[in-house]
Amino acid sequence: MSEAAANPAQASRIDDKDAATSAAGVKAEPQPNKPKRKRPTRPNYAKIHEKPLPLDVFPLPAFVPHNPLSLVRILGALISELFARQSNHSADKYIGYFSYETRSIQVTDPKQARALWEMGFFGKGSLSRSEPSWLDRERARLKAKGGGTSEEVTSKRRHERRLFKLERARIERETIEEQLRKEGKFVDLRPETEQSGHADGVGPDAISAAVPAQESQSKAQEVDDDDDLEEDAPTIDQEHLQLSLHEAFFLTYGLGSWTPNALLSLFATHSIFPPCQPSSLQPDNPFLLTYVVYHHYRSLGWVVRPGSKFACDWLLYNRGPVFSHAEFAVMIVPEYPGEWERRWERKARQKDWWEMHCTNRVQTQVRKTLVLCYVEVPLEVDLVGGEDVTAVLKRYKVRDFVVRRWLANRSRD
Repeated sequence: MSEAAANPAQASRIDDKDAATSAAGVKAEPQPNKPKRKRPTRPNYAKIHEKPLPLDVFPLPAFVPHNPLSLVRILGALISELFARQSNHSADKYIGYFSYETRSIQVTDPKQARALWEMGFFGKGSLSRSEPSWLDRERARLKAKGGGTSEEVTSKRRHERRLFKLERARIERETIEEQLRKEGKFVDLRPETEQSGHADGVGPDAISAAVPAQESQSKAQEVDDDDDLEEDAPTIDQEHLQLSLHEAFFLTYGLGSWTPNALLSLFATHSIFPPCQPSSLQPDNPFLLTYVVYHHYRSLGWVVRPGSKFACDWLLYNRGPVFSHAEFAVMIVPEYPGEWERRWERKARQKDWWEMHCTNRVQTQVRKTLVLCYVEVPLEVDLVGGEDVTAVLKRYKVRDFVVRRWLANRSRD
């Protein structure tokens, strides 16, 4: 038995449809496939940021257990390293300039700025959010092919979100007005000029931006001429890399990429406003406390970035900002000895409980874990008398604790 005989109702519907189609003389044609929009190729960040720090590493030869000659190669590499040690730093030292206005280190060489960002995510672009990308954005703007950088994507997303909120508010207002109009309680109190100005969805911004046709045509011609000149002229990179004082001192003291020139006392005096004299520095100086924590987590392999955006002191990334979001937010809590107030004749700087609760709430909203980093402040440090930097930093002790926000409706076990 055929399918048509088994299901006569379905067969009749198919015949009626074919008859109607043939009677109308319409032939079903397959719709052409729309070409898919190609996304820009994602950079190979694993290759770009393969070095976690701006250092050159020379690995030992591989050891093969069943091949005794591999052990000879390893011994030869160790002996050659003892007699002819290779430098882990590049031949050219990184050069930076201290800015008293911004209290940061400015790296103006584009190659050095790119190297510091790619090897360890140090600093930020002066005209960018994080990665120095102003030159790429400017070239994309001149070529009218913008939209590839993170700043442009964020700006577009914020603009779409703003338009969505405005449209949602308009629909809600019209719904309420319609309901009140049905109930006979609606009274339009808006002025007549406002009603006429917004009747067609045209706001005051759009009205003020209107220009005569002749003026717009002349301006368009001038803009086209200017664009031709801009495309012909080479784009000059106007951006530099800004290093925080902690990053610059870590590169100087921790890695030896820069030659230290009494930077500890310089950075400590300019970490507060107004700057103080080196002789009046105290052990709980903000730069000393924050750098001790920065050095601690950098030595553990974390990528440490400023956390003022999320109401904390530092953000900890596993590999870097381009790979994933920050997992932990660090809040520094100074711990003073019992004789502190009597020694320095002032009250110790303590964290308030409400500040910790507010910070913890913010981290819960952005899916980060809050880490309270307790730093034991010594009674005295000598930054002027020639005490070694290592001896000064060894006086501080760091202890960290993970804090999670407890919610009653989510913890009913």
